[in-house]
Amino acid sequence: MDPASQIAPSPARSSSARDKNTDIFPIIPDSDQDNGNSLPADDIETNTTLERRLCLKIDLRLCTIAGILCSLNLLDSGVISSASVTSMLSNLDLDVGNRYSVSIFIFTISSIAFQLPSTLAVRTFGPRVWFTTITFAFGLITMCTAFIQTWKQMIALRVLLGIAMSGIYPGLTYLISTWYLRSEQQTRFAFLQSGEVIVLATGSIVNFGLNQLDGRGGIAGWRYMFLVQGLISMVIGVITYFWIVDFPENAQNSLWFLKAEEQELAVFRINRDRKDVMPDPFTWAKVFIHAKDPKIYGFACMFFLLNLVSTSLSYFLPIILQSGMGFSENKSILLSAPPYYYAVIPVIISSIVGDRFQLRGPVIVFNCICLIIGFCMLGFTDQVTVRYIGTYLATGAYVSNWAALSTYQANNIAGQWKRAFTAAAVTAMNGAGGIAGSFIVKSTEAPRYMTAVWISIGSHILIVGLVAAFSAYFTLANRRADRGKVVLEGIDGFRYTL
Repeated sequence: MDPASQIAPSPARSSSARDKNTDIFPIIPDSDQDNGNSLPADDIETNTTLERRLCLKIDLRLCTIAGILCSLNLLDSGVISSASVTSMLSNLDLDVGNRYSVSIFIFTISSIAFQLPSTLAVRTFGPRVWFTTITFAFGLITMCTAFIQTWKQMIALRVLLGIAMSGIYPGLTYLISTWYLRSEQQTRFAFLQSGEVIVLATGSIVNFGLNQLDGRGGIAGWRYMFLVQGLISMVIGVITYFWIVDFPENAQNSLWFLKAEEQELAVFRINRDRKDVMPDPFTWAKVFIHAKDPKIYGFACMFFLLNLVSTSLSYFLPIILQSGMGFSENKSILLSAPPYYYAVIPVIISSIVGDRFQLRGPVIVFNCICLIIGFCMLGFTDQVTVRYIGTYLATGAYVSNWAALSTYQANNIAGQWKRAFTAAAVTAMNGAGGIAGSFIVKSTEAPRYMTAVWISIGSHILIVGLVAAFSAYFTLANRRADRGKVVLEGIDGFRYTL
């Protein structure tokens, strides 16, 4: 007998899972895990091996492309921030008033407006079709930016770019959360964030090289940045159609991915963990009913506070290095890359610790402390080396908390439409933080940028307070559930992760 059949539904169920008239996969009762028919030790070891192989297969197909696609948001910030220390601002009259900041926050506003429908579209059209479409559109619009002549054209394209980008991060967060157990998610979000920051850091180096082409063929260096990286994004969009995978219950729609028994095992694992593989039939009421849950607003506030910092650093780091620390145009572009390469180390380590010990809140608090220390080094010292090291600590901390906060919210909700609604809500507030963050780095405050420093420190003190409040609430709720007084998230046996 195939070892997978000992823990997964039978092959007959596999064929029915592929029948479009089948409504749900069977849900595995919790009691089945604890009855007298438990598996022998050898079978348990075999099943564990099968699950590890399955997770590796999912990692290679989903986390890789997810990291690349999510990097497009940071890729945009990398391109426009690198271009901001070249002739772009003067060429397009973006150096007048707050026009450059407007070009950043208008992108975020359009993204916020379309995040919920774009996230739901992942379910409607399927991940392959939807992510391919919006990624190709993102690349096309980025490439078109190379040919604009006025700041008004820049604003118009930024609006379209925000619409194209709106579904990528929340949609991928939602898709990843459907494939993995709650105890596995933070490491996978760390893979996603690592892919993002590696692409961003590499993009800064590429931008440095492209800026050396300034004047070649009568084209400014910043135009080469948008042209080349737009073309690259369009190619990635085409590759996405063949690479990305569908939801677990529709894995058969993915190209060259899982065998039938592997899909059965994937579905079994999720049902065993939280029993929410299959979504209810879609209605707007089933989506918006979750707006009554105050937890979602708490998670959304934390993403708002986090993105105050991430936006100010990702969009303005080259400017801070140039105007705040005295580096040249090209050195500012180059030196903005290493902090993001460094960020891979803390995000992976903190996520492994979080998954290993099932700790979310304490990891978030630790990252907040590291960020506060980094901004103290950036704002309250005179030595350029110390200030530059501060950017490493701050960048590593906020990238790590992206993974930690994504896992924190995903671990503490259940249900497909609630996951989609929460992913869109927190990403929308993340974007709202981006709007605020685009205005806290003021050129008149160079070289210290104290408004940005104080707001960044204060925002992370508030995150610590919110984590403390959540921890107290989750602890009390779990105790009430243990005593049988309440069923959490409408699922018997569900417990919040602290």
